[in-house]
Amino acid sequence: MLTENAKKVLEKRYLKRDSEGNVVESYDDMFRRVAKTVASADAEYLGKEDIEKSEKDFYDMMIKLEFLPNSPTLMNAGRPLGQLSACFVLPIEDSMDGIFETVKNAALIHKSGGGTGFSFSRIRQKGAAVSTTGGIASGPISFMKVFNIATEAVKQGGTRRGANMGILRVDHPDIREFITCKANSTELNNFNISVGLTEQFMQAVEHDNMYELIDPSTKKTVGMERAKDIFDMIVEHAWLNGEPGIVFLDRINNKNTIPELGEIESTNPCGEQPLLPYESCNLGSINLLTMIKEDKSGFDYEKLERCVVKAVHFLDNVIDVNVYPNEKIAKNTKATRKIGLGVMGWADSLYAMGIPYNSEQALELGQQVMKFINEQSKKASMDLAQIKGVFPAYDKSIYPAQDIKVRNATTTTIAPTGTLSIIAGVSSGIEPVFAISYIRNIMDNTEMVETNPVFEEVARSRGFYSEELMRDIAKKGSVKYMTDVPEDVKEVFVTSHDIDPSWHVHMQATFQEHVDNAVSKTVNLRNEATLDDVREVFMQAYAMGCKGVTLYRDGSRAAQVLNIPKQQHKETVQSGTILIPKQRPRITTGLTEKFRTGCGNLYITVNYDENGEICEIFTNTGRAGGCPSQSEAVARLVSIALRSGIDTEAIIDQLKGIRCPSTIRQKDLGILSCPDAIGRMIEKVAKMNGELKEEVKRTIPYLHYGETKNSTDKNEKSFEGRRCPECKAPLESDGGCMICRSCGYSKCN
Repeated sequence: MLTENAKKVLEKRYLKRDSEGNVVESYDDMFRRVAKTVASADAEYLGKEDIEKSEKDFYDMMIKLEFLPNSPTLMNAGRPLGQLSACFVLPIEDSMDGIFETVKNAALIHKSGGGTGFSFSRIRQKGAAVSTTGGIASGPISFMKVFNIATEAVKQGGTRRGANMGILRVDHPDIREFITCKANSTELNNFNISVGLTEQFMQAVEHDNMYELIDPSTKKTVGMERAKDIFDMIVEHAWLNGEPGIVFLDRINNKNTIPELGEIESTNPCGEQPLLPYESCNLGSINLLTMIKEDKSGFDYEKLERCVVKAVHFLDNVIDVNVYPNEKIAKNTKATRKIGLGVMGWADSLYAMGIPYNSEQALELGQQVMKFINEQSKKASMDLAQIKGVFPAYDKSIYPAQDIKVRNATTTTIAPTGTLSIIAGVSSGIEPVFAISYIRNIMDNTEMVETNPVFEEVARSRGFYSEELMRDIAKKGSVKYMTDVPEDVKEVFVTSHDIDPSWHVHMQATFQEHVDNAVSKTVNLRNEATLDDVREVFMQAYAMGCKGVTLYRDGSRAAQVLNIPKQQHKETVQSGTILIPKQRPRITTGLTEKFRTGCGNLYITVNYDENGEICEIFTNTGRAGGCPSQSEAVARLVSIALRSGIDTEAIIDQLKGIRCPSTIRQKDLGILSCPDAIGRMIEKVAKMNGELKEEVKRTIPYLHYGETKNSTDKNEKSFEGRRCPECKAPLESDGGCMICRSCGYSKCN
C-alpha cells in the first residue's frame, strides 16, 4: 500500500541504519519494531495472549496506513534512544539559574529529536533593574536568541530536528520588540513565535481601548498601549512573513482539564498541543481516507470506532515505554497521561466523496466525524481506566465533578501530519490540498509529474486524463482555470489558494469544537492578500472559538525557507545545486540615481522587496544613446541572481572594475563602465541597508490598502514560489512549518 515516494521518505528519514549509514531494516520491519515495543507496556496488566493481540492490532493498523503515530515513535521505538514524544514545554524562570537550567534541558530534548515550547513572559523587561547585581535586565528577546543558538548547535539524534515555539504575553512591556523580532529573516530561525492574547486585550481591540502593560516580576502596571496599535503591528508582521501567530491564552486555560495543576503558558512548536511545564505530547493520526465506505457514500463509523479504540490504547502505551529526557518530564507526563489523537487525509476524503472543502456540507461532515472520534476516544480511555486505573492527577481535574473516570487527561489533538501524510499517501491533517499536481525532480534533473491520486482516479474514470494535462496543472497547482477539466470536478477539487480564507478558519473552528487540545492549521493566503485580509482572519478566529491561528502569505518567506547563510552561497553554486529565483514581488520600492557614462546618461534603479531585501535592478539610458541592451541584460541577470539568494557582495565584486573604452577616454566621470556603475549603485544602496531597509518594511504593507482581492489575473499566474532545498519540489505551509511532499523535507526533519 505504500507509494514509491513513501518508501523513499522512510528509507531516507526513518529506517534503522548501521554504523556506516546503510539501511538495515524494511518498512515492514519498522512497523513490527514499533508495534512490539508499544505493546510491551501491557505486560503489567495483561497476559501473553492479550499482549500478542495488541501487537498484531498495532502492526495491522500501521501497515494498512489506517493510523500512524508521531515521527519520533516510528523512528525511536525499540531503538537505543527510545525517546518517543514529539514535543515538550519547559518553564523559564526569571533568574540566571532558572534560564540556563532550561537551556540545558532544551539541549537534551533536542538531542533526542524533540521540539520545545517556551513562554518568555516571566522574564523581566529590558532595562529593568536587577537587584542581585545592580545591573540592567536585557529582556526576554535576548534570551530567546540564547535558546536559538543553543538548539541550533545541538546535533539531534541524526534523523529528526526539533523546532521551538516562543510565546510572549501581549501585556508584557517588551511586546513590541517581540512582535518584530523575526522581521529580519536571518534571526531566530529555530523559533516559531506567537503572541499570547488575553480576553482583556481582545475586548480592548474591539472597543478601541487602552490596555495595561504588566511588569512580570512585580505584577504592577508599568505602561499603557492602545490595543489596536499592537494588534495592527501583529497583523503587519504576520503579513510580511507569517510571524507572529497568535494564541488565545485565556481560552486555552478555560478549557484546561486539570486547572489545579497550574496555568498553561505555552504550546508545542506547531501550536496544537498546549502543555503545562515539563509535559510532553504523544500524538497520532487516523487516516480518514481509509475509513470511507467502499461506495464512497460516507464514513464507515464501525471501522472508525475500532480504529479509535486501538489508537487510544497505542498512544496510552507510548507514555509507559517512552524514555524521557529527564525525571521531571517523566513524572509530569505520566501524572496527566495526555494523548492527542487526530486525523489526516481530510481533504482527500472530501475529494473521494465529491464534497468541496469550501462548502457547508464539508463543515457539517467535519463536525460529525470529529465529534464521533472525540466521544469514542473518551469511551476508550474510560475502558482503559477500568483495567489500568485513572491518571495520577485525576483528583485535580474536571472529571470527578462529571463522575467520569478516564485514563487520559486529554485524548484529541489535530496536529500537522507533514511527513506522516506523505508515508500514508494522503493530504496533511485537516489542511486542503496544496496542489493537485506538481513536478518533482527525481535524479539528474529528470522531471516527474506527481498528481493527487484521488484526482487522477477521477480523471481516468471520466476520460479526461492525459500526461500533458497533468503537466499543465502542475504549472499552476490548481485546476480552477483548466478548460479540459469538467466544471463539477473543478468545484470539488479545490486547493489551498482556491479557497477563501474564511473557509480555512471555519474548518479549523469546526474541528476545534470537538478537540480537547488545539488544532494546527495554516490559513494559506495568496501573495496579493492585504493587511485587511490578515486582520479579518485573526478576528474571525477569535470570534469562532479557535485557540490560536497561524497564517502564511504565499511567497512572503521564500528566502527564509532555504535558510542558507551568505557564506554558503558560493558552495551551493559549486556543488551543482539548482538555484530557483523567488517570484518577483508585485510591489517594490527603491532608489534611482543618474550616472554620466562615456555614451550618455544612465539611470539605475535599485528596488527592495517587502522584507527590505534588494531584489531587482532596472536601467534606462538618456537620449544620448549608449548601450541600452547590454545594460538591460546585466540588470536582468543581476536581478535573477539577487532573487536566487546570491550574495550581494559577490555580485558587486563581479561588476565593479569592468572598464569600457568610451568611459576611459573621458575624465571625471567617476565610473569605468555601465556594469561598474551598476555595481557601485548596488554597493551604495547596500551600505544604506539599516534605516532604509526598516523604512521599506514599514512602507510597503500600506501600499496594499484599498486593493481588491482580485487585483491580479489569477488565470495567468503560474505555480511558483517556495521550493525544497533538497529536491526543488514545491514547499507547502503546514502548521507553521514548510513541508516538501516529494522528499519529506521540513524544518523538523
